[in-house]
Amino acid sequence: MSEAITVSRVIEKLSSRFIAKNSVDINSTYQFQLHDAEDFYFTIANQSLLVETGNHSDPDITLILDSETFIRVVTGEQDGMSAFLKGQLRAEGNVMLATKLGKFFSKEKQS
Repeated sequence: MSEAITVSRVIEKLSSRFIAKNSVDINSTYQFQLHDAEDFYFTIANQSLLVETGNHSDPDITLILDSETFIRVVTGEQDGMSAFLKGQLRAEGNVMLATKLGKFFSKEKQS
């Protein structure tokens, strides 16, 4: 049986799943505010990814949700738009960035 998926494990794996070629012309910071876990953010700039815990002073978009919803969306069990429409996810700032989020990360580890 595989290890349980947690927010911290997802954060640890973001860099290995980042698809740099899909981030051309992107210079944005995504803030995640989790009701029941540590907040974190990542910045995509120059086709690279920087992941940090805590809060960014001026993110381009803030996604507000609980860790259970976050994990369902990340694993593909639930669509982000579905979570938004059900009120499980709030987005503030440049909400168009949320629609691009899926193309920056693969389900498989990148080499």
